[in-house]
Amino acid sequence: MAHPRRFGIASHVGVIMKKPTIGCAKKRLCGNYIQPDEKPGSFSYLYDKKEKIGAVLRTRKGVRPIFISIGTCVDIESSVRIIMSMVSKYRLPEPLRQAHLYAAEVRNMLRLKE
Repeated sequence: MAHPRRFGIASHVGVIMKKPTIGCAKKRLCGNYIQPDEKPGSFSYLYDKKEKIGAVLRTRKGVRPIFISIGTCVDIESSVRIIMSMVSKYRLPEPLRQAHLYAAEVRNMLRLKE
């Protein structure tokens, strides 16, 4: 939902796989928000005009928040709770952090082959 066309990759995957999905990003794709408090777990809603399209979640004190969007079959508040349950000592939830690390590793391997 927190996508300019209201149907990002989390929504696509959820519809195709018929599973609940949550979108999570390091940067905002669209919408406006008020900065959440500094306390980990604090969040504010992300709006486009008057439509609530996601949440801006502070996962750790002193770091930039992340952007949460419902994909399919889950509400915003549940999405925030689920994402917070996957946060360890880093800003990003562990599955997303591992995906970023793997992508960087693959990019480096491809560069070595050039």
